[in-house]
Amino acid sequence: MKKSLGLALLGFFLVCWLAIVVRADSTALYVAYPPKGHKTTAAKIFLIGTAPMAGQVTVNGTVVARSPGGHFAPSFPLQVGENLFTLRYQRSEPGDQPLTIRVTRLSTEPVAPVGMAFGKDSLTPARDIARLPGELICFGTIAPPKATVSVKLGTKTIVLAPQTQSTELPANSAVLTQQNQPQASPPTASTRYQGCDRANTPGSLRPEFQLTVGGKTIRQAAPGRVEVLAPERLAIVKVILPQGTARTGPSTDYSRLTPLPKGTQATVTGREGEWLRLDYGGWIKQKETRMLSSAAPPQTIIRSIRARQQRGWTEIIFPLQVPVPIAVQQSGNSFTLTLHNTTAQTDTIALTDDRAIANLTWQQASPNQVQYLFTLKSSQQWGYKLRYEGTSLILSLRHPPEVKEQAQKDGVGRSLAGIKILLDPGHGGPEDLGSRGPTGYPEKDVALITTKLLRSQLLQRGATVQLTRDTDRDLDLGPRVAMIETWEPTIALSLHYNALPDDGDALKTQGVGTFWYQPQAHSLAVFLHNYLVKTLDRPTYGVFWNNLALTRPTVAPSVLLELGFMINPTEFEWITNPQEQDKLAKTIADGITLWITQSGATEKGSS
Repeated sequence: MKKSLGLALLGFFLVCWLAIVVRADSTALYVAYPPKGHKTTAAKIFLIGTAPMAGQVTVNGTVVARSPGGHFAPSFPLQVGENLFTLRYQRSEPGDQPLTIRVTRLSTEPVAPVGMAFGKDSLTPARDIARLPGELICFGTIAPPKATVSVKLGTKTIVLAPQTQSTELPANSAVLTQQNQPQASPPTASTRYQGCDRANTPGSLRPEFQLTVGGKTIRQAAPGRVEVLAPERLAIVKVILPQGTARTGPSTDYSRLTPLPKGTQATVTGREGEWLRLDYGGWIKQKETRMLSSAAPPQTIIRSIRARQQRGWTEIIFPLQVPVPIAVQQSGNSFTLTLHNTTAQTDTIALTDDRAIANLTWQQASPNQVQYLFTLKSSQQWGYKLRYEGTSLILSLRHPPEVKEQAQKDGVGRSLAGIKILLDPGHGGPEDLGSRGPTGYPEKDVALITTKLLRSQLLQRGATVQLTRDTDRDLDLGPRVAMIETWEPTIALSLHYNALPDDGDALKTQGVGTFWYQPQAHSLAVFLHNYLVKTLDRPTYGVFWNNLALTRPTVAPSVLLELGFMINPTEFEWITNPQEQDKLAKTIADGITLWITQSGATEKGSS
C-alpha cells in the first residue's frame, strides 16, 4: 500500500516537473508578473518571466540576466504615472513579437488644493467621533502655504498651525524588503495644518473649518461630527462573537490586543466611525458587540479561585459578577492574566499539584486591574484557551504532550507516536493561486506537494496528521483556523512559498522565512528555521513576528513557513525539483521530531 502510494506520488511530481520544463521550452517569452494594468505606489518593479536559453531576453533594449533554466526577474525604477516596458526574445532567426507591459505608479503625495480651497478629502475628523469631556480633540487639513486656518467648534475657535516638516513611517511590509526606516516628507505645493483643544460640555457639534488667504475667506463643514459624551450616560456593550477583535486604535491598521471572549462587557468611552473605544483602552468594531440596557458600568470583585483537571488541560475558574475585558502576556515559563475593571477580595485559591502549573501569585496592579502570574513547570508553553461560562472566566492551560514509552525506545522511526500535527498547504482553488514562479507555476500547487510529502514523513514517525486541504480547492482562512482550534493539535504548520512587495529585489532575495505570533510558538519557529537553513545549506530570509491568521491560534504553537521564493529565478528551480522537495520534507519532519522531544514533552505516566 505504501509502495504504491509512493509510486503514485512520484509520478505526480514528475508530471508537474515536466509540465514546467515543457512550458518553458515551448513558449518563446512568458511574463508571470506584473499582471496586466498593474498599479503600484512602489518606486520600482520587478518583471518575472521565462524564455528558452537559445536566445536573449531584452527589456527596453537591455539584455537581462537569466538563471540556468532561462528565468529572469530584473527590477526597474518607476516614474509617477505610466511606465512602459518592451520585452523581446531574440534568436539568430527573426525574434518573436515583443511584449509591452504597462505599469502605473500612483503618487502617495496628498493632492494639493487648486486655488482658494482645502485639499480634497483632507478635513479631519473625516467621520463622526465621540470623546469624554476634557479629552484632547484634534483637527487637521491640507491648505495652501501661508494661509490662516482655524476650526470653529461651538463657541470655540481653534487655530490650526502649519506643520513645517513631518516624518513618514513606511508600511509594515517595508520590513520584508529592509526598507522600514522613517523618512522626512518631501516638500510639496501645499501645507498640512493641525490643531487640538478640549471640549467639556456634552453634546454633538459639527466643526466648521475657515481658510483665509490674501484677505479672502472660505468656510467648509467637516465631514464628521464631534460628540462629547455625558459620563453619567455612557453606553454598555457586550461582545457577541466567539472572539471579539480588540485593537490599539480605531482601524485595522492598529495592532491586535488579546481577543475578548464572547460575553465580555465594557463601557464605551469613545467612538470613531464604526469603532468603539472600551473602558480598558481597546477598540472594537461596533458590529462585534450588542448594546445593553444596563446603566451600571461593568465592575466586579473576585474572591475564591479554583483549578480542575481536564484531559490534557488544567482549567482555572475565576468566578466574577460580570464578564470583564482581559489581557494575556506570555514569556518563558510565565503566563500572566490581567482582569480589567476588577477588585480582589481573594483569601483562598484551590490549586493542588498540577502538571502545568508550578505556582500562582496575584496582585492588585491598579485600583481596577488584577493580575494573576502563573509560573509553569515547562519553559515551553503548549497552548491556552479563554472563555466565559456565564459570568465565570475559564482559563485552560495545556499540558505538555505525552510521548509514549515504546515510541521513545523505538527511536526516531516512531518518535512522534501520540503527537497530533496539523499541516496547512497555503492558498488553493482557481482564485487563490498564491505567488507564481517565472513560468506561471503557482504557489498553491507546490505547497500541496510539499505538504503531502511532509505528511508521509510524519506518518512514518508515528504522528497523527491532519491537512486543512489535500486537494486543489478553495479554503478561506477562517475554516483553516477553525480546524486548529477544534482539533487542538500538538503543533500547527502552514506551508508557503514566498514573494515580495514591488519594492523588493527578486534577484537578490531568497531563502527560508519563518513567521510566528504567539510567544509559545517562538521557540518552534526559531528551531525549525535554523534547522532547515543549516541542514539544507539554504539561505536565510529571517524569522519574523507577524500578525497572520495561521499564526494567531492560541491552542497550540502555530508557525507559518515560507520555504523559498517563487519569484527568485534560481531558487524557483530548487523549489520545483522533486529530489529537493523530498529532501525538504524529510528535513522538516526531522526538525519537528527533534524540537518536540527536546522541548518539554513528557514520557507517558510521568508528572
